[in-house]
Amino acid sequence: MATRPPLVSAEPRRSELLAIVKQRPLPEHIAIIMDGNGRWAACRGRERTFGHRQGLETASQIVEFVGQELKIKHLTLFAFSKENWRRPRAEVDFLMNLLIDFVQRKLDELLRNNVRLRVLGEVSELPAGVRAEVERAVVTSEDNDGLYLNLAINYGGRQELVRVTQAIARDCAAGRLSPDHICENTLAHYLYTQDLPDPDLLIRTSGEERVSNFLLWQIAYTEFWFTETLWPDFSKEELLRAIADFQRRQRKFGTVVEP
Repeated sequence: MATRPPLVSAEPRRSELLAIVKQRPLPEHIAIIMDGNGRWAACRGRERTFGHRQGLETASQIVEFVGQELKIKHLTLFAFSKENWRRPRAEVDFLMNLLIDFVQRKLDELLRNNVRLRVLGEVSELPAGVRAEVERAVVTSEDNDGLYLNLAINYGGRQELVRVTQAIARDCAAGRLSPDHICENTLAHYLYTQDLPDPDLLIRTSGEERVSNFLLWQIAYTEFWFTETLWPDFSKEELLRAIADFQRRQRKFGTVVEP
C-alpha cells in the first residue's frame, strides 16, 4: 500500500516568514498591548495569576526575538496601566511581585543581549520594592545600545497629557517658555517618549480592538494590527505575520502618494 505524503501546512514556517520580512524595511518601533492573560488562564480552569506568569514568559521570548533576530530598535510593552489599580488587591500585588521577579531573573540576560530598559509611567507611585528594582535595571542598562525596551508601567495616555500640560504651564509661568512658541515638537519634548520615534506598528492581542488609553499622542499615524490570540499564546510566527502585513501597507501620513 502506498504511503500518503506528509501533510504540509499552508502557513509558512518561522524561518520562511523571517526571510520574507527581512527583505523589506522593518518597523523601527513596535508597541504591544499584551491582553488576554486572565482569559487564557480561565480557559484552563486556573487562576488569573497563572495567565500573568505565562504572559511574562511570552513577553520574554518576544523581547529576545525582536532584539536578537529582527534587530528592531524599539519595543514598547504595555505592562500595567493606571486603570489596573482597580483590579482585586491580590491580583495587583501579584503583578507587582511579577515585575520584581522579571527584573531579578531577566536583567543579566537583558544586559548580555545589549538591551536598554526604560519605564514609561509614574514610577514614583509604585511600591518601594518595585520602584527600587525597576530603577536599578534602568540605571544598570543605560549604556546599552541594542534594543530599547520600554515598559509602560503605571501608565495612562490621558494622564501623560495632563502631566505634560502641567509641565508646560509651569515653564510658561516661570518665563522659560512662551505660549506663542508652543508647537507639536514642544509638547513631544515633554512626553515620556521624548527621545523615541513614534510607534510604526501597534499590536493588540485577545480580540479587543481599542487602544485603552495607550500612547494617545504617539499613535496618531501608527498602523494597528489586532489578533484574536490571547497573549500567552502569541508566538514569534504571529509577530512575523503582523510585520508582514504592516510591510504591505502604504503609509501616507495625510498626503497623496502618486502611483
